[in-house]
Amino acid sequence: MTAPLVDLSVHHAPKGLSDRTAWGFVKALRFFADTFFAKRYGHRAVVLETVAAVPGMVGATLNHLKALRRMKDDNGWIRTLMDEAENERMHLMTFIEVCKPTLFERFVVIAVQWVFYLFFFGLYLVSAKTAHRVVGYFEEEAVISYTHYLAEIDEGRSENVAAPEIAIRYWNLPAEATLRDVVLVVRADEAHHRDVNHGFANELCGAAPIAIAPCPPHVELQPAWKAAA
Repeated sequence: MTAPLVDLSVHHAPKGLSDRTAWGFVKALRFFADTFFAKRYGHRAVVLETVAAVPGMVGATLNHLKALRRMKDDNGWIRTLMDEAENERMHLMTFIEVCKPTLFERFVVIAVQWVFYLFFFGLYLVSAKTAHRVVGYFEEEAVISYTHYLAEIDEGRSENVAAPEIAIRYWNLPAEATLRDVVLVVRADEAHHRDVNHGFANELCGAAPIAIAPCPPHVELQPAWKAAA
């Protein structure tokens, strides 16, 4: 399998109060994640991917309502954000198979999801630019975390188990794919979301567009009724 190329040097330098607030908030989240999970990257992924799947759905919902109110096209934002939410959810479904969450971690997932959903919904209403910048910085940290996870696997501290079947189907991975292959495509997904959200934030404040990292190809999920038709 050819590893997806990811530019690890990408970072949006904070400009202005909005960016600095977003950056500081994400760094605080990073501190708590590092403290709680340390190097248990599989368990970290289970909890954090639950959070990561929230912004796309919130943004898609609010942009959908705005497009209806204004009776104007959304320029592709709704579909893009819904795809992001679905992709992050598939990350969660994958890592649940790799690392079975404990009962306490399931409780944390429920609590964090509700708190973050309400927080992000309110933030998006107040400042969509800041909300997208938060997600951009969040994804920057995700790229770093998955790079560290790869190092743990390569150095033998995390077992390079077989890739879950759900991941093989979703990303069309080889039958012999391993956890390392999964982490590579997930990291590339996060790099794509990083650039998309920083790009949305730039668009909202009139800044120059940026290059968007490619998203690894994956299957388009279909409802059961359509698959059976």
